[in-house]
Amino acid sequence: MIDYQVHTLSNGIRILHKHSPSAITHCCFVVNAGSRDEPEHKEGLAHFIEHLLFKETETRSTNQILNRLELVGADLNAYTTKEYTCIHASLLRQHLERTVDLFQDILFHSTFPQQEIEKERGVILDEIASYVDQPEEAIQDDFEELLFKGHALGKNILGAPETVGAMNKADIKHFMAANYNTAEMIFAVFGDHDLKKLIKLAEKYFGIIPANYSKKNRIRPNDSKGEKVSVHRPITQTHCVMGNRAYPSSHHHKTGLLLLNNLLGGMGMSNRLNLEIREKYGIAYTIESNYTPLSDTGMFSIYFGTDTEKAEKALRLVHKELKKLRDQKLGNLQLHQAKQKFIGQIALAEENRMGLIISMAKSLLDFGYVDTLEQIFAKINACTAEQLLEISNQIFDNSLTTLMFVPKQ
Repeated sequence: MIDYQVHTLSNGIRILHKHSPSAITHCCFVVNAGSRDEPEHKEGLAHFIEHLLFKETETRSTNQILNRLELVGADLNAYTTKEYTCIHASLLRQHLERTVDLFQDILFHSTFPQQEIEKERGVILDEIASYVDQPEEAIQDDFEELLFKGHALGKNILGAPETVGAMNKADIKHFMAANYNTAEMIFAVFGDHDLKKLIKLAEKYFGIIPANYSKKNRIRPNDSKGEKVSVHRPITQTHCVMGNRAYPSSHHHKTGLLLLNNLLGGMGMSNRLNLEIREKYGIAYTIESNYTPLSDTGMFSIYFGTDTEKAEKALRLVHKELKKLRDQKLGNLQLHQAKQKFIGQIALAEENRMGLIISMAKSLLDFGYVDTLEQIFAKINACTAEQLLEISNQIFDNSLTTLMFVPKQ
């Protein structure tokens, strides 16, 4: 049973509503534009724009923007990914119009004054520097650059000091005109609101926005060959990320790989990598795996940090776990337990209302529909041991790309 409503404005912007009898409303505005859409030598532009949206508009100063929701106790924030830009807010339900008004103003009437560009440039350069000082963060970015070598998906979302240092207002205007397609925008609301009143509110603020049906040209990355790279850094511990290209979000094996990832190194302490490497051998404090499906490809990775003298053993143990999944099917009990664990975690994640409404908005952008919990659970339960064995042999093969940060001698 569909438990959400969608209304499309004449300019293509879609309104998504999921009802909840709560005094708190969570809402987001998601744009299908991210770092992979940036022109060459403009890396970091999408993220730069996300920062500048909170600066001056035609009618508001920076302080007025920041105070508009905070003065009523609401929480306003934003983030940028490889494929999306998202602004979101949590608020008391009576302040929804105030929020919609602000969203419209910052998204469509920001002026990007030069003094704000210069100030935010410094903030982002500091942000880049802070990530470089965190090897567990920096290695993820460097691994993606290795995995998607020469492609926009491999570029750091924050950009590089030289690209951020050269950005200007013309770059910002051009990127938004080329990528802020109104038919690829979702305004989503989770809360206790009447659909007719919500549509009227959306028409008032978003319906007046001129349509923009610009077409982006996303190029699928070429196939990659696995390689092992070690980089010496001024650190005390060895950090490692290993992984492979994976399935895009529309692939029929996506659910199976999500299930396998959760079994291998997902949430909780009982995943296979944690039990084997941390609990049995006491080698790594943190070890985890991740699968990120994208529109035309995906990425699977495993991360761990450990003492340098234990790194090679940790690497062997990880490969041993991957080989088990390639060589033998899961037994009926193992498969049942893996499904029950994953289903339970997804059900609990529904309590994160903001995460839920953002996930629904992205699903509507990607597929034009949103699966119900029951449909998601049915897809998980439909996964077979044979399917998971096939996925393991496709993704966890011996050609994994491996990046290691090793302490300088």
